[in-house]
Amino acid sequence: MAEEAAPVKVRLPAHLVRLFPEGETYVELEARTVDEMMRQLEALWPGMRDRLCDERPAIRRHINVFVDGRRARLDTPLRPGADVFVLTAISGG
Repeated sequence: MAEEAAPVKVRLPAHLVRLFPEGETYVELEARTVDEMMRQLEALWPGMRDRLCDERPAIRRHINVFVDGRRARLDTPLRPGADVFVLTAISGG
């Protein structure tokens, strides 16, 4: 029997959500995996998934997703109540 989606806490960078009308830096979603979470973000703010994922599909190189403090991929499972942070890479020169 497949496990039901449970609420997870997602935190997004402010400079990313500013690109989307009514975007929020914190949202609770129901998802079993990071991929499902990305689909939920897309449902809330169309175009968000394209900013976070590439065509392979995989998380874009300049985006980091952490679940409960550990780096995640699209197939990473989400436990009920998981803390998910989406961060953009910072570079300098």
